[in-house]
Amino acid sequence: MNRLSLLFLFSASFLWGADVTGTWYCTVELPAGTGSPTLVLKQEGEKITGTYSGTLGETTVQGTVSGDKVEISFDTEAGGQKFKVTYNATLKNNDKEMEGRVIYGNLGEGAFSARKKE
Repeated sequence: MNRLSLLFLFSASFLWGADVTGTWYCTVELPAGTGSPTLVLKQEGEKITGTYSGTLGETTVQGTVSGDKVEISFDTEAGGQKFKVTYNATLKNNDKEMEGRVIYGNLGEGAFSARKKE
């Protein structure tokens, strides 16, 4: 492969950015306890759609990705209260891992990490 082809491939991967499409196994640590939800995500451009499955049941998610920054959120209900859950993360290890903060409405704020299924 010549140098021009290699340069094109490198430039294209940089311009297209991250790819979060796939199944993600998460670990969430909140003041109220820990959990291990699963996110199944599909990315189209900067838009993310998918599903959350975990302690709060199963629901659809939406979000965005910009560079190595990811935001995913969904609306849910627990204990008769409706609230929004928001994950803010930074991608790591060639888009195979992410870590960041999560806000679970009135349940509190905590840390989370996720690993992409290979």
